Amino acid sequence: MDSDVEKVGTGDEMRSYPGLPVELIPLIQTNPKTGLDSYEAQERLEAFGKNEIVEKKRNLFMHFLSFFTGSIAYLIMIALILTGITRDWVNFIIIALLLFINAFIGWFEDSKAESAVDSLKNTLAIVSKVWRDGEIAQINSNMLVPGDIIILRLGDIVPADALLLGITADGNPTDLNLLVDQSSLTGESLPVTKSKSDMVYSSSIVKQGQMMAVVTHTGLNTFIGKAADLISITNEQGHFQKIINQIGNFLVTITIAMVLVIFVFLFIKRKNLNPEMSNDEIMLKSLGDVVVLTVAAIPVGLPTVLSVTMAIGSKMLASKNVIVKRLTAVEEMASISVLCSDKTGTLTLNNLSFDEPFLKEGYSENDLLMYAFMASENGASDPIEVAIRKAAITRVDLLKNSINNNIPGYKISAFVPFNPSTKMTKADVISIQDNFSFSVCKGAPQVIIGLCGGDSEAESAVNQFAARGLRALGVAIKSATTGNAWKMVGLVSLLDPPRADSAETIARCQNLGISVKMITGDQQVIAKEVAYRLGMYQNILSASQLNNSKISDDKLGDLCLHSDGFAQVVPEDKYRIIELIQSKNVMVGMTGDGVNDAPALKKADVGIAVHGSTDAARAAADIVLLESGLSAIIDGVTISRAIFQRMRSYALYRITSTVHFLIFFFIITLQFSWQMSPLLLILIAVLNDAATIVIAFDNAQVAESPTKWRIGQIITLSIIIGILLFLLTYAVFFVARDVYNIPVISSLSPNSHNGDNRMQSIIYLNISSAPHFVIFSTRINGYFFENLPSLTFFVAVMATQVFAAAICSFGIPNLVEKIGFGWGASLLLISLIYFVVLDAVKVYIIRLWNFKLVATLWPSRSNKQKLLKRQDREIARARIARNVSRIRNIVEKSKYRL
Repeated sequence: MDSDVEKVGTGDEMRSYPGLPVELIPLIQTNPKTGLDSYEAQERLEAFGKNEIVEKKRNLFMHFLSFFTGSIAYLIMIALILTGITRDWVNFIIIALLLFINAFIGWFEDSKAESAVDSLKNTLAIVSKVWRDGEIAQINSNMLVPGDIIILRLGDIVPADALLLGITADGNPTDLNLLVDQSSLTGESLPVTKSKSDMVYSSSIVKQGQMMAVVTHTGLNTFIGKAADLISITNEQGHFQKIINQIGNFLVTITIAMVLVIFVFLFIKRKNLNPEMSNDEIMLKSLGDVVVLTVAAIPVGLPTVLSVTMAIGSKMLASKNVIVKRLTAVEEMASISVLCSDKTGTLTLNNLSFDEPFLKEGYSENDLLMYAFMASENGASDPIEVAIRKAAITRVDLLKNSINNNIPGYKISAFVPFNPSTKMTKADVISIQDNFSFSVCKGAPQVIIGLCGGDSEAESAVNQFAARGLRALGVAIKSATTGNAWKMVGLVSLLDPPRADSAETIARCQNLGISVKMITGDQQVIAKEVAYRLGMYQNILSASQLNNSKISDDKLGDLCLHSDGFAQVVPEDKYRIIELIQSKNVMVGMTGDGVNDAPALKKADVGIAVHGSTDAARAAADIVLLESGLSAIIDGVTISRAIFQRMRSYALYRITSTVHFLIFFFIITLQFSWQMSPLLLILIAVLNDAATIVIAFDNAQVAESPTKWRIGQIITLSIIIGILLFLLTYAVFFVARDVYNIPVISSLSPNSHNGDNRMQSIIYLNISSAPHFVIFSTRINGYFFENLPSLTFFVAVMATQVFAAAICSFGIPNLVEKIGFGWGASLLLISLIYFVVLDAVKVYIIRLWNFKLVATLWPSRSNKQKLLKRQDREIARARIARNVSRIRNIVEKSKYRL
């Protein structure tokens, strides 16, 4: 063995890998003849740990308890405790069941998600060939340590990050390089050539060659380990949970405030009316009055109804081959306005294909492919050779009938395979029919052009191909007719082509208001060429621009937001791109298929693993596509937007109902000490929410742009409609009392349960029907008749109110006081008419609502700054649009591409 390979890690190898920590350099100076001994290996194993990605397991019980958090859940628990104190066991059981069901649904859906880190572990090699104690041994890959000498051959999965030594397993130096497929790590569309002193990364695949390497990094310190670490630290609260908490916080705040006032009022009033009662007795009675009111006011069904709506939506998506792994992704997908897509394997086929060639005069495309095929190595796994042979067999009629790759009428008399020093292949061919012999060669364009004595036209074509990111190969022929001199036939160009449906999908996404951004590990020129073919603009940023420390994160976020794609990125860059775009308050979707995409898929608001993804990508994603390409995303977006509209409709209705309910009972209790029967209060909450679950099957308009909750708008609209509903119920109360002489019996009266309680039935029916009919209005932003509800939904809502009217009209002895059919029908009719009035109010408010109005009504410093920024962006966008239009007109008139 040569002296220069007695020990490694002391010369050029280290200088060529500046990222290696200084402290590791002595550890990898291993003798490749013997490798590490068992004692050294054990010491290093204890110091560095096993070569595996360890997942931190979460406590299942604590995970389940986490679903009992949030403002709505806390208020339900308070109500549960209070019903226990007042010994109201019926309501105690009902509240406990609602609390448990809400938590169980959330826990069940979340627990279905797979482990992203486990799937990353599955991409590692199971066993490795390694020099130990002077012998080649097979050991479990998780036992590798820095300094181990490993042997890499065709088909091997690289078990750890390692430095190539330029020697074979028998210790002899080699000039033959490795061909390594690391597309799942870096996103590069082509396997890369690795030679002595180059790094190979864990989980990449050896496609060609054999070489020994010394392990430099193991476990979480490897390239793939860093990706796993990014996944493990990405565990943020989802968009849907934030929205539910915002709605819950608002409702809980007003509920607690009003109920506390009512409680204090009832306590003082009882104290004055019944001085002989103890404070404890008064407190228990007052608590009993307000607890039921609190339960009826709390939107206990809000999480459940929304979860059921999303679950039904996920089944609809499954019918379109879109599998939802995280239920809340259904809602979040409707809101994404930026879709970042991995290029290789997602937008493109990840398969080199023959592209438009350059031909010398006198030669056709068939001639070029025929000669290239003759100079190709049969059975070679090199993707370039495979692409050329496939294109030739597909396009050249003579080759379509070839058997075992033999060319009918021709015989290959000699073949010289590819050699790194000559950078070409060569074949001597005999035409059997006329016994005419000739030679063909194929290789690097510069080599073939030089072999032909130079060709300025071909050199210009090579430069044009390079500027567009196309891989080029030169083809030449030599025969008696060419004076036994090499003559240029042409240039083969190769490109990883876009999928057939990618351009259409991108265009449809743009029509839906979603900006698509391409992300790739390839060079900028390749990214720009693919972008051009996909109908995208070509403002492609490089990784170096993203990592420029001189530019603030705020400006980088703007750059990312207004770019069309990113090139030469690694997993950390993809993660950072998503993070920067999200910092601009934008909902981001991410599609990908490889290990390198997993961190970004996890970080994105909606991670989408495309068909054929690695286990790591599928595990990190929220949604998995079962069909090739991205066209299924369009189905996903449209269905999600329909689901979102139903959810928003229910949320608006439920907040309105709560506002209406609380304001009425707050005023009427303080004014007359009048309260409704606990049974009727619970009946309103249970019946109306149960019927509203059917909203999941309702017709819905699909928004033309990304949807937003607009919590400020929803709450403002709910308050306005809630106040108008309160005025209706308040008017019904006084009309019943003053016009029809219906008695009002105070809840503090000793005969409150034995007197004429028709007012309770009247108000129950009004509070049940008037807000419930409003859901026919909240379904859409326009007038209710512009999109009629589904028959199922209409029947469910109407049946609930007909039932409520029936029990009030005919009464239930000792439970519901009879008010007669006239009152029942009249109250339903009034609610229906009033709903039409409220619908007009809703349309008017939504049409007026915009951020400029908000900033005017609430002129805070923050709102003023946001308004100025929006105005600046609108001016900038208009200017950019004019410039882009002007440039595109120039490009269309020119033969050159942008």
